[in-house]
Amino acid sequence: MKNNRIKRSTIPEFLKELQAYNRIIGIAEIARRYFAMNAFDGVLTTIGVLVGNYLAGVRNLSIPIRTGIATSIAMGISGLWGAYLTETAERRRELSELEKVSLIDQSNTSIGRASRYAVIVVSIVDGLAPALAAIIVLIPLFLGELIGNPLLSYALAGGLALICLFALGLFLGKVSEERNLIGYGIKTLLAGLVAIAINFLLGAE
Repeated sequence: MKNNRIKRSTIPEFLKELQAYNRIIGIAEIARRYFAMNAFDGVLTTIGVLVGNYLAGVRNLSIPIRTGIATSIAMGISGLWGAYLTETAERRRELSELEKVSLIDQSNTSIGRASRYAVIVVSIVDGLAPALAAIIVLIPLFLGELIGNPLLSYALAGGLALICLFALGLFLGKVSEERNLIGYGIKTLLAGLVAIAINFLLGAE
């Protein structure tokens, strides 16, 4: 009973603390930007994997699946590490400048704790976004045996990738409070179509 009381009392406090950190640093806004940007990269990279394997005549779907997963893991690690190092350096610089102005060590202040929390959240989002996007696009390949036709699996995966790009465009349009959400969706969709077209042109030579 005592442990349950501790959990009930600490979880709401923890959530309140996270909300306070978000108000100080704007963590949600930063994470949202990283998520959209890196999910976009993840989808486009996976499109390259799909088109490359299709043009190479690969009909054994386990090959693009393994390639896609390996690529998504690499993107995830790259995103996590890169964001951690970049955000850590940026937050330290900001705290250092604040300390020079205020003449106060900010390490254990709310701002200092919020900065450390921001680094962790942004790094996790940056790492998960491209990997998650890649795995979603590969779903038709995972269901290859159920679908029964490798070419159809490729086509469905490509279509799903384009849908993901369009959805990301809608998301970005909503974030920017753009009235023309469809226009934003079309812009991101075009990136996928261009990537597919270029890959097919290069593969045809």
